[in-house]
Amino acid sequence: MKRERWSAPARYLTLSLLIGFLLALGWYARSTFQPLIAAGLIAYIMMPLVNLLKNKTGITHKWAVNLVYFLLLSLFFASPVVFVPELLTQLQDFTDDLLKLYGEAISFLNAPITVGSLVLDVGDYFPQLETSIANLLRSLPERALHILGSTSRNTAWFLVILVTVYYLLLDWDKVREGVIRQAPEAYRRDARAIFLEIKSIWAAYLRSQIALMVIVGIAFSIAWLAIGLPSALILGILAGVLTIIPDIGPTIAVAIAVAVAFLEGSNFLPLSNFWFAMLAILIYLVVINFKNIWLRPRLMGRSVHLHEGVVFIAIIAAVVLQGILGAIIVVPVIASALVIGRYLKAGIMGYEPVLREDLYEAWEVEQGNENEKDERSNE
Repeated sequence: MKRERWSAPARYLTLSLLIGFLLALGWYARSTFQPLIAAGLIAYIMMPLVNLLKNKTGITHKWAVNLVYFLLLSLFFASPVVFVPELLTQLQDFTDDLLKLYGEAISFLNAPITVGSLVLDVGDYFPQLETSIANLLRSLPERALHILGSTSRNTAWFLVILVTVYYLLLDWDKVREGVIRQAPEAYRRDARAIFLEIKSIWAAYLRSQIALMVIVGIAFSIAWLAIGLPSALILGILAGVLTIIPDIGPTIAVAIAVAVAFLEGSNFLPLSNFWFAMLAILIYLVVINFKNIWLRPRLMGRSVHLHEGVVFIAIIAAVVLQGILGAIIVVPVIASALVIGRYLKAGIMGYEPVLREDLYEAWEVEQGNENEKDERSNE
């Protein structure tokens, strides 16, 4: 018996109810978005290792995923045994340095300030503040251990991320094809072309971020070694790693470097600690402006094709609204949204959309090679 098609009002009502339900569900489960996004980002970074192992050894996709996933997971869980004791030692040393810096600041402020006939004793205004801040600084290591050991909620999200990463690595092809098949058959080619363009944007952004981290880390390491900053290599590497948090990360790194310069001084330059800290700030301003004005626009321009002003505003807004994770992914997310928006605009305006046919043709060639390889393995 042939079923009758739903009437237009019934279809529109069902669609409206479905959209409302999905929006309500998304709002209710909004706290899960960040862990799932983090898991997707980790899986995306790990996938090239899986593909490389699979192509080099000829093993199945599942075996490649298991080897890469559990090897990296073992290294992750083994690393605390090696790094946590040293990390706690460094944290204690850093706390002692902060206490020393705080003591010097208190001594300076406790000295009466004389302006003509006016004598101002600032120290009378903050005796309670002195005690509370000192207690806070002394308790930093204990607080860090307490936070690491008592966050059961974060542990649960961590397990969610671990499981999600594994299944994304294992079944990403099925997920991708399932999403593409949701498009009407006549538009599946367009859907795949859009997916391939978005994929190329994320790959280019990842490459540009890695290149930026390496260049910034090398630049800061060389500059701070040249002026005799203690632990220059470690601080340079830290600046490079934190570059993944655009605009915010390097500022955090240089704040630590300036504190070290002010407390320790130079290994060989005949400068006071204050002027040596000023020199460290000057080097930061030179390197960071070189990165912001010339290097990053050049790398980003080739990867996501966004204006530097748009990138800067988007990053600051993401930091305020979504935190570090938002700042990391906001640039490729905007670029991906522009790709989808450009296609939808073409449909609304009634003209032919501009798609990356070169990417689709390359995908077809790759699929043909994969099919030939599967046929040879079956023979």
